[in-house]
Amino acid sequence: MSQVKPKAIWQHDKVLPYILSRLKDKINEITAVEKIMLFGSRGRLALERWNELEGKDWDILVQARCKLKNAAVLVDENYHLDLLVLDEHQVQKFTGNMTIKQIYPVNELECLMNKNKENGKI
Repeated sequence: MSQVKPKAIWQHDKVLPYILSRLKDKINEITAVEKIMLFGSRGRLALERWNELEGKDWDILVQARCKLKNAAVLVDENYHLDLLVLDEHQVQKFTGNMTIKQIYPVNELECLMNKNKENGKI
């Protein structure tokens, strides 16, 4: 996810907040960001198994007040990130039968990481 440190993409606790904060700020200039979620492989797999996804990109779904067509133009080149920006109704249709992980405003990853630390899994 970083052009300077390509291996840093797997350090979600350090890289995701930085990348998503910048992305959220860009989207907020156009329309209000309501939620940010992970879908695809990272939305389905437990956090402890993300090492199995090396080489895969991040699938990011942003729920905003309105859909942004061609949202990929907001992503800097060489970032391993697929981005969709949809409104609430479209997000509900898109994620209907999907497992997702919300990371803004409620950060489910933080909850999972804390739970895993308490149980000695990290």
